[in-house]
Amino acid sequence: MHPEPTAAPLAATPLNDRKTINGWALFDWANSSYALVISSAIFPAYYTSITDDMIHLGSVSISNSALYAYALSLSYILIAGLSPILSGIADASGRKKFFLKLFTSIGALSCLTLYFFKGMAELDTGILGFMGATIGFTGALVFYNAYLPEIATEDRFDKVSARGFAFGYIGSVILLILNLAVIMNYEALGIPTQGVATRLAFVSVGLWWLGFAQITFLRLPKDRNGRFESQTLKNGFRELKKVWQQLTHLPNLKRFLMAFFFYSAGVQTVLYLAATFAEKELHFETTNLILLILVLQLVAIVGAYLFAFLSGKMGNKKALFIMLFIWILVCITAYFTYSQGQFYVIAGFVGLVMGGIQSLSRSTYSKLVPVDTPDRTSYFSFYDILEKLAIVVGTFSWGAIEQLTGGMRPSILALIVFFLIGMTLLSRVTIRHAHPQHVPVVH
Repeated sequence: MHPEPTAAPLAATPLNDRKTINGWALFDWANSSYALVISSAIFPAYYTSITDDMIHLGSVSISNSALYAYALSLSYILIAGLSPILSGIADASGRKKFFLKLFTSIGALSCLTLYFFKGMAELDTGILGFMGATIGFTGALVFYNAYLPEIATEDRFDKVSARGFAFGYIGSVILLILNLAVIMNYEALGIPTQGVATRLAFVSVGLWWLGFAQITFLRLPKDRNGRFESQTLKNGFRELKKVWQQLTHLPNLKRFLMAFFFYSAGVQTVLYLAATFAEKELHFETTNLILLILVLQLVAIVGAYLFAFLSGKMGNKKALFIMLFIWILVCITAYFTYSQGQFYVIAGFVGLVMGGIQSLSRSTYSKLVPVDTPDRTSYFSFYDILEKLAIVVGTFSWGAIEQLTGGMRPSILALIVFFLIGMTLLSRVTIRHAHPQHVPVVH
């Protein structure tokens, strides 16, 4: 029998190199423009304004908001099916950066196509462009997250992860403010209509995303000298199967993944539907909604660093428990909130724990993944899949409860169940406290 082709190793990348870490964090700066401008602030409102309330697809009639939700869900289902296969191939071939570039290109170029989405006549362009951007964004994150253990020592995971999220929040807010300035002053800038100005915002996301990502590509470790051969796909499945078998012998890691799944269902549902709750239950206008989103983003920067600091003092587990307790209080107070002023205060707390829990969850998982494993991407694909499935479960539960009760308030109260299950599972997880390692920080 001939030996299976393997990727030739490269020299190890120096850990804690400031230039490498900042290059890695800049990818968050680049791709978070999609998360804010496309998925949250501008595209949803634009889509609703230029499409019919009821859309006829052959003999089927569907509301424009339902079609949007289905497109989002289908994108997540597709990437949840693809990412474990591709991550296995990336580990087997040593071509992690190749896939990071591939999904970045898919996402950024899809944003550029949204410029041609002008109304119902281009509905297919709008839906496919939005789905492509979503798939590119979520697909790239698997490979991006898997670099964390390769660029920093374990004692710096929390701070480095927080830096990535902070860069993302800052970059996306800067681009959103620039886009809003252009949209609001389109006539003075010589742009013919506000619609054109809005579509230029989608182009700016694509260029911003693709442009800043080049810095990341230059600074991250190179791919190993693996090639895509006839055995690559087979080896990719083998890598995935190996990680799945390893998980059965890592009960601590498995418990964290399940805890992460349940509390992420609550977290992600709040993040995706907070603006809808504010609009329908508290009658927020579009301007106020954008201001609300900006509050969330700016406070999240503080939250990411605050809980990275607290985790260093008290450990990741206690810091996560504090955040989950705050999430429960957010759900309870939102249920009893009827004024916009009160909701801004709640939004501040959401922003605080939004940045913290996403950052600390990623760094905690990095600590639990076996040391020196060559299958980091495959491990992170499980993490990513669970987060995407949590979005589907959480948002579906919200919609079902709203449909049964006729209001959103019972839906937000029901999310407490996800947080409580997550806390229960997390209580059974042992998270080691990383001690500083004697690896010099390279400037």
